[in-house]
Amino acid sequence: MKHQDHTADTETNEVALSRRNLLKSSAGLAMAGTLLATGQAAAQHAHGGTSATPSPGASLSNRIYTVVDGITDIGKDPKDIPPPITRRTPETVKVELETIELEARLDGRTTYRYWTFNGTVPGPFVRVRVGDTVEVTLKNHDDSSMMHNVDFHAVNGPGGGAGATSAAPGEKKGFTFKALNPGIYVYHCAVPPVAMHIANGMYGMILVEPENGLPKVDHEFYVMQGEIYTEEAFGSSGLLTESYEKLLNERPEYFVFNGHVGSLTEHNPLKAKVGETVRIYIGVGGPNFSSSFHVIGEIFDKVYQVGSLTSEPLTNVQTITVPAGGAAAVEFKVEVPGRYVLVDHALSRVERGLAGFLIVEGDENHDIFHATASAE
Repeated sequence: MKHQDHTADTETNEVALSRRNLLKSSAGLAMAGTLLATGQAAAQHAHGGTSATPSPGASLSNRIYTVVDGITDIGKDPKDIPPPITRRTPETVKVELETIELEARLDGRTTYRYWTFNGTVPGPFVRVRVGDTVEVTLKNHDDSSMMHNVDFHAVNGPGGGAGATSAAPGEKKGFTFKALNPGIYVYHCAVPPVAMHIANGMYGMILVEPENGLPKVDHEFYVMQGEIYTEEAFGSSGLLTESYEKLLNERPEYFVFNGHVGSLTEHNPLKAKVGETVRIYIGVGGPNFSSSFHVIGEIFDKVYQVGSLTSEPLTNVQTITVPAGGAAAVEFKVEVPGRYVLVDHALSRVERGLAGFLIVEGDENHDIFHATASAE
């Protein structure tokens, strides 16, 4: 993926260079959030961003479905998943990651400086089989302003590989691990301050399939929830500025599925047909808030809770809890056509951008659901 540099002016470049020098010490890493805010404040000023704090009681739900074309998009397509593994013997699997920092859409009138794996949020969905040997290579793009690495929760080894992959801008690092435990796991950047790297978009998931694979379904989808912390209030316009203070105090302005507001609504909604089966791999990058994941109008036939694919799944579940840095898988059959909304049932987060669509097409099924007109 071609890297796109949207640095606003000379002042921002100077700040970025000073941050490179700060990478030489751990103290510098802790200070990086403050400098980042300074540099992006200059960029936001150059973009002419304005604050538009919503009045108390005013709903912003009507804004979360708007997507504007012509702006770089980091939102991961939920259908972008490698196919199920059919082989029944272990192999060596190569995983190549590149850390890329770029300005991209946050909502219909707002952009943000994301830090990404391979240019999307979340990063690529990695799929291996238990027993596989996984060779991970991480390159930090030449134009990056920060050191980056990757910690795979599926790894049995120090730091999940974070120490082995810590790379300054322009460097390439790597490690090898054996996939010993089947399950669905999160990966993320783990350079201090870790929460800042995650909040800026550096997370993804790795599926380690059991020996005999998973039950066949018609559709698999990749969904991750995250938080974004900005100096400006939700509803502002222009290039927004990261807030290190709000991050430390756990006060996000935005909650998002797959990177930005509207990513899974108008832009890349999930789609299926009546009678088909769906599996959603749902993870939480966080860095701080758990999710009460729910699909309005559906019941999960099976839930592989806390990412365990070898435990007996729960059945007939309305809402599941997915912790920050955790994952799960849910399966269900769609019986009735219509638009189903993916939410975190901490529903105030819908007002801060957190929603997705599952669009189901097909014939009506009045035996299961039928809207009746009111009696005259």
